[in-house]
This record gives sequence, structure tokens and C-alpha cells, in this order.
Amino acid sequence: MTFQKQLLGLAIAIFVCFSANADGQARAEARTWAQIKAQFEAANPALRADALGVDEMRAAETSASLRPNPQFTFSTDGTQLVPHNGVWQPLTGTQFQSSLSYLHERDRKRELRVESAKEGTRVAEGLHEDFKRNLEFTLRGAFVQTLEAKATVTLAQADMEYYDQMIEISRSRFKAGDIAQIDLDRIELQRVQYEAELQTALVNLRTAKIELLALLNDRSPVDGFDVEGAFDFSAELKPLEDFRQAALDTRPDLRAAMQAIELSTSQHRLAMANGSVDPTFTGWWTFNPSFNNPNDQQTLGLSLSVPLRIFDRNQGEKKRTLIDIDRARSASDGSRAQVFADVDSAYAQVESNMTLLKPYKERYLAQSTRVRDTVTFAYEHGGASLMDFLNAQSEYRTAQLAYLQLVGAYMTAASQLNLAVGREVIP
Repeated sequence: MTFQKQLLGLAIAIFVCFSANADGQARAEARTWAQIKAQFEAANPALRADALGVDEMRAAETSASLRPNPQFTFSTDGTQLVPHNGVWQPLTGTQFQSSLSYLHERDRKRELRVESAKEGTRVAEGLHEDFKRNLEFTLRGAFVQTLEAKATVTLAQADMEYYDQMIEISRSRFKAGDIAQIDLDRIELQRVQYEAELQTALVNLRTAKIELLALLNDRSPVDGFDVEGAFDFSAELKPLEDFRQAALDTRPDLRAAMQAIELSTSQHRLAMANGSVDPTFTGWWTFNPSFNNPNDQQTLGLSLSVPLRIFDRNQGEKKRTLIDIDRARSASDGSRAQVFADVDSAYAQVESNMTLLKPYKERYLAQSTRVRDTVTFAYEHGGASLMDFLNAQSEYRTAQLAYLQLVGAYMTAASQLNLAVGREVIP
């Protein structure tokens, strides 16, 4: 019997240690926004695929910097096919010739190609940063949604625990004859609503985690994944002009639009250069044993080939690239106007949410708690009706849930402002 007790004690100790270790691992899985963002940048497949497009543009720079390849030609002629005077000597009169030619590019064509390719890479980098900016907004939204769902679950659990205490008090009052059976039944039936709210909150939390894991390309179990962070709002907001200027300095799509102007300009210069003439220099060596003069059997020659650009002088590309400069400038002006519109709209939404949140934090939350506790105390001692108690509890839940939803809306609006500016200006 003593051995069995020892064995049972050992099993309990192992179980407690394992449970503590499992709880520690679960807590260790809670990730901050900085950790979520770092994992997203390293693992999101869409972001990685788009980054490869920038690498392709860098590879195009290498192609643009290559010089034309020289051309080598070797030919023979004059080989004897039939016998001469009964003697067949096929190589006696064969002529051998080799030549080497090279196209010389004028007007800095190669340099302009390299410049145009580099400008294209800068545009691709800006577009990639803009793609990342939009994806991070989606990621931040999923993160905020998860924090809001966690806060809602905590509120629902606290409401149920509080209500369970009131059910026990009501049962005690019923046994003492202070309330009727119908009132106790009504109180117990009301618990169904709390159960439904808790289950809905748990499902919303699980759904938010699944969406966040999908963005992270993470196959971790949902139950072992968690996030942590401040679910609150800041009562201070910088002036609108500060955010506008930050957006002008930071927005990658605006930077890409400005780079597109430089790209169009360099492509126009390249089109102008491509309209010039590129000569081809050729040199050859010939061995011809059929010459009567033995001193002329081996000869050297040079030639210069110049295309006559009478009709095609690259007129179409010159005109197209010139028009493209104006198009890029107009697109840049449109991007600049869109930046201001995005910042102004997001700023107004943040201001609106702050205006609604301040009275909640300063008065409404404390008032709803005070009213609930006062009415509950009065009901517990027979000084308030059942309807007063249920109404006070409902008003408390409504105020607390509305505050959580407003905080979530504020954090989403703050993410929208970060998106509009192009970097995190509101943590």
C-alpha cells in the first residue's frame, strides 16, 4: 500500500511538472507585434514571390550592361570535286578564309541601357515596398482583431462568473423565501445568453488566429498559438500636417511614381541614341593557293559597314517615350493627391474614435460598473427588483462591449493611418 501511494505521488508530480511545462510553452507561444511582423516578412509566400520580381529586375541590369558579341566566320571554297588529268587532289586549290567583325555602339547606348535598367529596378523596389505596406496593413488588422477577440472572451468569461455568483445568491434567496420560483427560473434562463456570447467570442478568437497564421504561413496548432499586446488607445494625436509631411517622405508608391518619371526620361534618351548609326568593323584573312602570284596566296582585308538609316530612325520609340514622360508626371501628381486624401481620411477616423473613447474611459465604464454593483447589492438585500438587476447587468455588458469595439475600431483606424503614411506613426 505504501508503494502504491509513492507511485501515485510520483505520477502526480510528473503530471504537475508536465502541466507546468506545457503551460510555460503555451505562454512562450504568445507573440508580440514585432515578432509577428518579423515572421511575416520572412515567411509570407506572396511577399517573397514579389521580392523575386525585384531580383529579376537586378538581373536585367546585368543583361543591359553587356557589350555586343564579336562575330567570327570561317569559310572554304575552290575544293576540287573531279580529277584533273587523272589526278585527284581535292585540297590543292582550296581557298580558306576567316573573318572577325564587331558592332560598335555609339552615343552611349550601353550606358543608357544600364541607366534605364537601374531606374526600372528602383521602380520595382518602390512597388515591392508598397505591396509590403498593404500586406502589413492586412496583417495588422488580423492582429488587432485577435487582440479584440481575446478581450471579448475575457469580458464574456468575467460576465459569466459574475452572473453565476448572482445565480447562487438568487438560489439562497429562493430557499429563504425572498423571491418566487418564477424569478429564479428567469435568472437561470438568462444564463443561456451569456453562454452564447462566450461561445461566439471563442469562435471569433479562433477564426482570427487562423487568419493570422495563414498570413504568417505558419502551420502551428491554433490552440498553441497566441498573441499579446496593448489593447488600448492613445489620447494624444499629432497635427495633421506632421502626418502629411511624413507620408510625402515615406510613401513607397509615391516614391515609385517619382522614379517612373526618371525611368521614362532615361528610356527617351535611350530611344534617341538608338536612332543613331552603329558601324560594323570587319577584318579577314584569306589563303588562296590558286593565285599565280605566290606572294598573294595569303592576304588580309578590312571593311566598314554602315547602315543607311533613311527610313527607320526609331521615330516611333522616340515619340512614345516622350509621351510616356508626360504620362508618368501626371500619374505622379495623381499619386501625390491620393496620399493627401488617404492621410486626411484616416486622420479623421482616428480623431472620431478618440472622441468617442475618451468619455467611455473617463466616465461611462466607471458609471456602468457602479450602477451594476449598486443595483446588485440592492437586489441581493431585497431593495431592487429582478428587472432592475437584469437591466443593470445588460447596461454594464453593453457599455463594456461597446468600449472594446471602439478600441478595436481605433486600432484599425490607427493601422489605416500607418498605411496612409507608409510607416508606423501610431504604435
